[in-house]
Amino acid sequence: MSDINVLEQLLIVLTATLAIVFLFQKLRLPPIVGFLLAGIIIGPDGTALIQSGDQVEALAQVGVVLLLFTIGLEFSLSQLLPLRLTMIGAGILQIVLTTLAVAVASLWSGEPLRVGLFNGFLVSLSSTAIVLKIYSERREVHSLQGRLATGILLFQDLCIVPMVLLIPVLAQSTSASWPLVGWALVKALLFLSAIVLGARFLLPRLLRQVALLKNRELLMLLVVSVCLGTAWLTAQAGLSLALGAFIAGLVISESEFSHQIIADVLPLRDCFSGIFFISIGMLLDLDFLARDFTGALINLLWVVGIKAAVIVLVIGALYRSLRLGVALGMSLAQVGEFSFILADIGRGYGLLGPTQEQPFLAAAILSMIATPFLIQSARRWSFGLEKLAGLPPGKGAGPEKGGSEPDAGHVIVVGYGLNGQNLARVLKEVGIPYRILDMDPDAVRRARAAGEPISFGDGTRPELLAAVAIDRARVLVIAISDPAATAYMVSQARRLRPDLHVIVRTRYLAEIEHLYRLGANQVIPEEFETSVEIFARVLQEYHLPRNVISLQVDLIRKEHYGTLRGLRFEGKRLDELSQFLTGTTTDTLLILEDSPAAGQELEKLDLRSRSGVTVIAVVRAGQSIHNPGPGFRLAVGDILVLLGSHKELDEAALLLTPQGQSEEGGGRD
Repeated sequence: MSDINVLEQLLIVLTATLAIVFLFQKLRLPPIVGFLLAGIIIGPDGTALIQSGDQVEALAQVGVVLLLFTIGLEFSLSQLLPLRLTMIGAGILQIVLTTLAVAVASLWSGEPLRVGLFNGFLVSLSSTAIVLKIYSERREVHSLQGRLATGILLFQDLCIVPMVLLIPVLAQSTSASWPLVGWALVKALLFLSAIVLGARFLLPRLLRQVALLKNRELLMLLVVSVCLGTAWLTAQAGLSLALGAFIAGLVISESEFSHQIIADVLPLRDCFSGIFFISIGMLLDLDFLARDFTGALINLLWVVGIKAAVIVLVIGALYRSLRLGVALGMSLAQVGEFSFILADIGRGYGLLGPTQEQPFLAAAILSMIATPFLIQSARRWSFGLEKLAGLPPGKGAGPEKGGSEPDAGHVIVVGYGLNGQNLARVLKEVGIPYRILDMDPDAVRRARAAGEPISFGDGTRPELLAAVAIDRARVLVIAISDPAATAYMVSQARRLRPDLHVIVRTRYLAEIEHLYRLGANQVIPEEFETSVEIFARVLQEYHLPRNVISLQVDLIRKEHYGTLRGLRFEGKRLDELSQFLTGTTTDTLLILEDSPAAGQELEKLDLRSRSGVTVIAVVRAGQSIHNPGPGFRLAVGDILVLLGSHKELDEAALLLTPQGQSEEGGGRD
């Protein structure tokens, strides 16, 4: 009978999930808000469709694990390692300052210091699952704020261990001591290091061996086992399940199988993560909320205000950017899901009484519901507050001491990631002057040590663009992974310099037309450029002249990749392309050592009757021999210039290609 109850609860949750995703997609509202509201409605304190959330909670834990695992797959260790010192510093400052601020506020309201510190623990943690889920949906995981948010959230997950161990100390339990706390923390970190090293060196080999079997089901089973197993191991070490799952994804992201694994795991993740958010909503007591809605709202504003203010202060100090601080502050202002675990432990030690529990739960769940809206409005608030503050340029903007101003006509490169570094390398090789702007202090420090003309600063601020001489620049290249900042930067640059040539790199197809409207001269979407290159290579295989291929590529780019976005060529252009494909053209072919044509006379090869092509020239030792006669004997290394239709050229290539190669490449029929 209990099995039927579990099935009934699962059916109710899945039905609610399906209905909510459909409804909120139609209303263009964040699905996470819908999941939380559904949990409130169907939970024990709502319509009571689900009386107990124990079974649902177990499924919810699987959802958290799969969510963090797939987010780890989208990262790589190379992306996180350069930010490690900044992330640790920001994480420590955020945890300590938030805890102290909440403790002071609790003391002011009459709570003992030990209760105030415990309240600080509860408030200092943010929701890893919610924030990274929203950043992933908004495609901002790889932006600077996305990477910093990920680092701070993972550091918060690490801090769960000392927080749990300090709860008995705050409760003045005789069974707890500082040496015991220290040893437990060291043991957890050693255990975590062993997990990371073991996964890093053993897992890629295991994945490769399983992949060689070419059994998709077996590979999927291995991946899920690794994900759940690593999460379980970190939980055994006293750390969070989410941290272990993220580490497993991070390690697998370095393998060549990561894209296939993401595609296989995504359906499972989306299903189970929805269950997790519904389970959180079930915790809220609607009767309490109805009785004291004003108090719950005040608690919400108090929690969000303290957390956001602390993060703005920390990020502003480390990065000297109010915009970045506000964006992160509003993203991490909610109470995290692991705070519920701490609350449960604290209740057992008398640090959270019955009268305090529901106000905390109400504020926590309301802060989670508010998070998608806070993140959506972060852009408007961050740019507005920065403009209102009228801050001067940060330290590091402008030319280096002892350096000279760039000559007129230089290139400004905003973003010193892989694309920015490659561009700077090429500009240096050809002697074109350039200046770089970047907001990563570590990257700026390394680039300066290497002699690059780089400045630390936020390219969305007009005064920082002025500091790198935008008034004398010829080209502005924006190569960052932040859609909001990119759009704002384009509009600012166009306002400052209407004649400036602005080139933007983007990962997001929806941004193309918007960026053109803001004033970008060229928008280069990474995925479409790959498609263009493939398109060009295919046309080369069909022997189209290079100038024709170049015209088609230019056509695709000039129409803003409309063809690749589902828009159609005009009929005339399609007819022209069809004529090129069926018409007569030329091609070249190299005579290899084991080619049937080596040492043969053209008359004996009889290419005209066998394939229909005409040999119009032969290039030998760098010299061109036009219209060779029928007695001309071909030699290894000769390059034949052939004239014919595309089909005739293909047939001639088969006749002149060594037998082994033609069999291997038998896909040219």
